[in-house]
Amino acid sequence: MRMIVTGGAGFIGSHVAETLLNAGHEVLILDNFSTGKKTNLPEGISFLEVDICRDDLNKIFLDFKPEAVCHLAAQIDVRKSILDPAYDAYVNIVGAAKLLEACKEAKVKKVIYSSSAAVYGEPQFLPVSEEHQIRPLSAYGISKHTVEHYLVVYKELYGIDYSILRYGNVYGPRQDPLGEAGVVAIFTDKVLKDEIPTIYGDGKQTRDFVFVKDIARANLLAAETKGSQLVNIATGVETSVNDVFNLLCQMAGKDHLKANYLPERSGEIRRMVMTKEKAKVEIGFAYKYSFAEGIKETLAYYKD
Repeated sequence: MRMIVTGGAGFIGSHVAETLLNAGHEVLILDNFSTGKKTNLPEGISFLEVDICRDDLNKIFLDFKPEAVCHLAAQIDVRKSILDPAYDAYVNIVGAAKLLEACKEAKVKKVIYSSSAAVYGEPQFLPVSEEHQIRPLSAYGISKHTVEHYLVVYKELYGIDYSILRYGNVYGPRQDPLGEAGVVAIFTDKVLKDEIPTIYGDGKQTRDFVFVKDIARANLLAAETKGSQLVNIATGVETSVNDVFNLLCQMAGKDHLKANYLPERSGEIRRMVMTKEKAKVEIGFAYKYSFAEGIKETLAYYKD
């Protein structure tokens, strides 16, 4: 299958592109390298330096003739989205609209869209299922959910199938600990440098952590599944920030390190864990990496 991966030089996108390539698909990466890195690109893969908001996607799509698109290019910084919601909307919503127009012109059959648990907001019940109400707490969550509506409309109007994948907290190799990083990347960087990380609040906040290679496999399964789906990509396992820090210290042999606890930041969700059953039924996805296995591989990567 001929496939385009937007944001394919990024943390998640590069793993997705690599997984698709290894499965025998013909892959073209589009990335403007605003946060992605050329060093993340899989060896021998085709790529174009493209800004999906500015460049002529129609011509690129008509030339390459993709059958499916994995759309990962995005503004992912939640706090930046709150400070500059117009920029967040420009990248995430306008960029997606331009992408879907190019898909329409090139007669793309399916779009696999990287959405987020951020669309749900503060959980009203746990675990959070796909039927949970949508009440995002940030412009990022709003923009991610807005694109979901566009996908449904383009399916109705033009017959373009979609897979909307709402990710839990993604972690793993290639995540930049210095940018808009998750807690695993930040803590890993600190622990390996024998530095004291900061934990806001009591550290009992929880998230559903999903290893990036499981995320990449979910994209592959969605691309190879017919029809349209909306599913959580999660483990169904609730892990606290304290658990993350303690496991990292244990595996890195840094049990002497103690975290620096500061007052809890406003706007933070207290607990999050998501259902995983629908993804198994709809696209055949079930996570393979336990949190300990994912942390072990992540530590090995950063040590190297």
